[in-house]
Amino acid sequence: MEKFVKYLELSPEVEAALKEGRPVVALESTIISHGMPYPANVDTARAVEQIVRDHGAVPATIAILNGKLKAGLTDEEIEYLGQATDVIKASRRDIPYIVAQGRNGGTTVGATMIVAALAGIKVFATGGIGGVHRGAETTMDISADLEELGKTDVIVVCAGAKAILDLGLTLEYLETRGVPVLGYQTASLPAFYTSTSEFKVDYRVDSAREIAAIAQTKWDLNLSGGVLVTNPIPAEYSMDPELINQAIENALDEAKVQGIQGKETTPFLLSRIKEITKGKSLDSNIQLVYNNAAVASDIAVELAKAE
Repeated sequence: MEKFVKYLELSPEVEAALKEGRPVVALESTIISHGMPYPANVDTARAVEQIVRDHGAVPATIAILNGKLKAGLTDEEIEYLGQATDVIKASRRDIPYIVAQGRNGGTTVGATMIVAALAGIKVFATGGIGGVHRGAETTMDISADLEELGKTDVIVVCAGAKAILDLGLTLEYLETRGVPVLGYQTASLPAFYTSTSEFKVDYRVDSAREIAAIAQTKWDLNLSGGVLVTNPIPAEYSMDPELINQAIENALDEAKVQGIQGKETTPFLLSRIKEITKGKSLDSNIQLVYNNAAVASDIAVELAKAE
């Protein structure tokens, strides 16, 4: 028996779906614990799970609760994560401490990929991935999400890297780690709050079936690591680039003045951008997550058919 089994707990629904070869979609929990205010965080998490079900897959929201790596949360556990103040933002480095100490953790993109892979879940929907922060040439602030994408076999569906990041350097890092960046029905890299950017993806793909085939071929060839699917925010919810870029610049200046750095940077910036845009950025964030959940579910269905 694998050593990790004693640390991993699947919900009955997720466990049954995996045993039967039915499609499952992993969902992260930092969006609940750190990414959005209450009650929008809990409402969004519940709605995302329903979207996954509506598209023919089983949702597996992932978190660490009382030291257990959990894939599939109860409604009560989602509610707890949405209001608790003792939840650690968990990436790869944090998992051993949180588990050994019996603590609670909201899983980032990287940590969610780890737990999903342990559980045997191949598709994961999130909002936006972490990446290379602006000014990283001096701060070395690079998200562990990128390293995880380079080594863990999971398809990650997102709306691009978060717009607060250096998108060009993020693409360069992904290329170095051998991660294919696919644009879902687009050749332009989405920029989270906006549907396009000045950068191009590696390849445009137009169907969930194509994405499933590309990922399966990658893994069949023993080319370890993830596949990044960038899915543009729906046009009606895309924000004005000038407005959002100015909000980002203002938030970055404030973070610098206040000395905010490391894993506290992203939650601070997203919160300030929400305030600066009078809530418009939060509305866009919620809609892009919904859109990613739908596409991820379609991919999971195609991957299950192929297997």
